Amino acid sequence: MNVAGCQATVILACLAAVALAAPQEFAAPVIQIVRDERTDQGDGNFNYLFETENGIATNVQGAPGSVGQSNMQGSYRYTDENGEVVEVTFIADENGYSAQSPLIPAAPAHVAELLRIAEEQRAAGITFDEQGRRL
Repeated sequence: MNVAGCQATVILACLAAVALAAPQEFAAPVIQIVRDERTDQGDGNFNYLFETENGIATNVQGAPGSVGQSNMQGSYRYTDENGEVVEVTFIADENGYSAQSPLIPAAPAHVAELLRIAEEQRAAGITFDEQGRRL
């Protein structure tokens, strides 16, 4: 076999190896939606609720916010890999996003005090450089 023939054989062998190593297609399970309710009033007010047969659910209400954003509040639920039901309630508005759930770790008690101190410093005009030194 000549050099060109050897090169062609090596290339074909490499292509075959790549094809065999490629991830195999798999069929994702089909999960039925058992509840789907939606309303949109066209003025920024909306709500939606849906639930699937495997326990995934969400319920959200929205309204126009004071500075052009969409304010939302609601909840979502799913079952984690350990079989535990996880439920989260949330609010998203001009003050940001806030979620509550027994599974979300709470901040240590001293964090509230540190945030209060930082707010006092901002109100007093105190600033810091990139290394944390007071300016």
